Amino acid sequence: MHARLIGGALALLLALAPAFASAAMSAKEKSKERAEIRKDVKATLNKLYKKQPSAKSLIAKSAGYAVMNNFGMKILVAGGGSGKGIAYDKAGKELFMKMVEVQAGLGMGAKKFSLVWVFRDDAKLKKFMSGSFETSAQANATAQYNKNGTAYAGAFTVSDGVWLYQIQGDGLALELTAKGTKYYRYDDLN
Repeated sequence: MHARLIGGALALLLALAPAFASAAMSAKEKSKERAEIRKDVKATLNKLYKKQPSAKSLIAKSAGYAVMNNFGMKILVAGGGSGKGIAYDKAGKELFMKMVEVQAGLGMGAKKFSLVWVFRDDAKLKKFMSGSFETSAQANATAQYNKNGTAYAGAFTVSDGVWLYQIQGDGLALELTAKGTKYYRYDDLN
């Protein structure tokens, strides 16, 4: 009974997250916010390519990718996080995005981390960019582009044709923490 109640509350919070967005920004504030997010995305990709050079090849062959920089906190039985980033299609068109994360369970702490999503096909990229993408609880420590392709160390296989790199601190994380997360358009910047 408690698990269903907590699960329902978490689902409601995720669904309502975009409604809690901040007030409208001025043109100057929008420009500054875009520049800051682009700078953070570039730094994240540089860090990923340094730690995992094969990621550059995977991204180059993909239909698109998204880079999200996040901050999360957990106190006792509840936790959450938020972040901003950009999703890119193969042509390089950018879509600014936000994320919100909620979680339940015992714990305490705060962490900064970055996620780099890579999509093999347009349909899954578009689904992610629309805010209706769901992740499963399963993850593998290496990802393979196709049956004959190379393995991409450090990438988690989220679903068929979707990979995720998680960068935490100075290296790649050994766990997947993207579950319970909603991604949505950052409408003020698009």
